[in-house]
Amino acid sequence: MFRAANFVIVPACLSLLLTGCATELPIAERIARATPAVSVVARGETVPVGSANQDAADDPAIWRNPARPQASLIVGTDKKAGLYAYDLEGKIRDFFDAGRVNNVDLRADISVAGTPRIVVAASDRNDIAQAKIALFTLDPDSAKLTPLGTVPAGSGEAYGICLGQSEGTLYAFMVLKDGTIHQVALDFAGPSPAGQIVRTMKLATQSEGCVVDEKTQRLYVAEEDVGLWRFDARPTGPIVPTKIAAADGKNIVADAEGVALAEGPGNARYILVSSQGDNAYTILSASDETYVGRFRIAAGTYGATEETDGIELIVGDFGPAYPGGLFIAQDGIQAGGAQNFKLVAWDDIKAAIGLAP
Repeated sequence: MFRAANFVIVPACLSLLLTGCATELPIAERIARATPAVSVVARGETVPVGSANQDAADDPAIWRNPARPQASLIVGTDKKAGLYAYDLEGKIRDFFDAGRVNNVDLRADISVAGTPRIVVAASDRNDIAQAKIALFTLDPDSAKLTPLGTVPAGSGEAYGICLGQSEGTLYAFMVLKDGTIHQVALDFAGPSPAGQIVRTMKLATQSEGCVVDEKTQRLYVAEEDVGLWRFDARPTGPIVPTKIAAADGKNIVADAEGVALAEGPGNARYILVSSQGDNAYTILSASDETYVGRFRIAAGTYGATEETDGIELIVGDFGPAYPGGLFIAQDGIQAGGAQNFKLVAWDDIKAAIGLAP
């Protein structure tokens, strides 16, 4: 600690001596310093979550109805209260009071007691000392969420979650708030679900968003103040991570939050990361993990998005409004006081960035 005359300068603030001891730059300056981002506008939005005037909406998941794309469904978390099911018009179809569930993912055609079902998994942080995975089925017609039960996922606070299949087994990757990642093998053969931790990985600091690329068996995890990491997602694979993008204030501005995966034309594949610090989204090529571009959801018919936590993207036909795919982003600031999710056409993002149609 440096002392001079009648004032004290904390060492951590020495580098900010000329600009003031601030923990973070104003949003306008963060945007100005970051790599430029193109603008798109949302084509829809969901009804706000029920927890008003709180940081509540967090993470979405999408089920695409292959037979009737316009009847596809969205599941979103209110991390103070539970899970919502929405239709593509953003209307609430169901709500389940699951308490403090943070992130969510889903997979279709999972055998539950011998019957193919849509399985929804949420990170359950009702007990911050013992992480759990809350499991549900989603009815494709009624949009009703039915609880299956919870399975333990290690000691610590549940935070992020994503699902991935490997050799016929569905795995949940539970990201604890301290950066610990447990790979949990899920079993739905019995009267209630079971889970077994088969492998543990670790990042140094607070982490949350994740996604599994099932084709390459890669797991991508965002360490909020550090950047995006890649792990081997196979249950017997190595546990050493590789950093593929830094939260350096340029391409990704901390916090690095939600992570999503897109399949493009041919073999083109993309990783998307919520660059929460400057209200933008970063796209990387999944093939070589290089930077592709950045976009921001600006105000239009619907509002802009700010301070986005969770994101999701599914490529495919979702009907006339979203013919090439659907991107969903949590909106952290809503004029009405309750957060919601914005719906954006993947075609609009590709056109703005200049990706192949």
